[in-house]
Amino acid sequence: MRRRTAWALLLALTVLLCGCGSDDEDAPSPSAADEPFWRAEFDGGAGTRPSAASWNTETGNRDAEGWGNDELQYYTDESANSSLDGEGHLLISARPAPAGSRLPCYTRQFCPWTSARLTTEGKAALTHGRAEIRAKLPTGTGLLPAIWMLGDNGAEWPAQGELDICEVVGGEPRTVYGTAHGPTYFNENGIGGSLTLPADASQTFHTYAVDKQPRRVTWSVDGKPYFTLTPSKLPAPRDWVFEQDMHLLLNVAVGGDWPGPPDASTPSAATMTVDYVRFYGTGRA
Repeated sequence: MRRRTAWALLLALTVLLCGCGSDDEDAPSPSAADEPFWRAEFDGGAGTRPSAASWNTETGNRDAEGWGNDELQYYTDESANSSLDGEGHLLISARPAPAGSRLPCYTRQFCPWTSARLTTEGKAALTHGRAEIRAKLPTGTGLLPAIWMLGDNGAEWPAQGELDICEVVGGEPRTVYGTAHGPTYFNENGIGGSLTLPADASQTFHTYAVDKQPRRVTWSVDGKPYFTLTPSKLPAPRDWVFEQDMHLLLNVAVGGDWPGPPDASTPSAATMTVDYVRFYGTGRA
């Protein structure tokens, strides 16, 4: 999820979910022979925390400088913010902070919201192949749910490399953004595309994916590609940082530079429902 992002994605290419696009945007479709080398299916009892063997839970706000975007949520490891539903799903929920809680915040004394941020750093990563996540995303003023990847090269962001598989911002409930960030193309200069869903992203599950091949990354929704990035699309000196292991992050942010503040219309709880996560190809698990 981009950091200190401007209000608009200046370089986004908007296409409809019909699959319209240039000939170089064909993403390989899963076949019956495909088997993921790593997967999370979220079987377990209702209220169970996601497996620590697969997931890290990051916490806090103030020490992370509002997670780089002046965000209002304090990430917790509480089951109210991240747990299984007992029906094969992971729930990541942003909620107003409990009355009387004193959760230190970067932009104010105490954070008014709680949420969760889960990562596979050090546990599972994709080198080449497809990262595929089937999920329903919350929508509403001030929300920014995100499914994304960061590089494991040990560099500081943005040299670390970032692939935003899917972001739905604030009051744009039908727009999905997919973006790449690197050493010379980050924040408002991130390079990516967007598409329009047939309905609000919170209404039904969609399969969000990136296919990460040597010197080529393609974004798709429900198997339909909408943007492909190659080194030729980068600004000089064309710093391509995606030939590395990249781990996955799932979170629901509230407020901050891009979506703006929540208001009385913002749903509570605002929940990302994840059906599964699968990595195909090569990587670490």
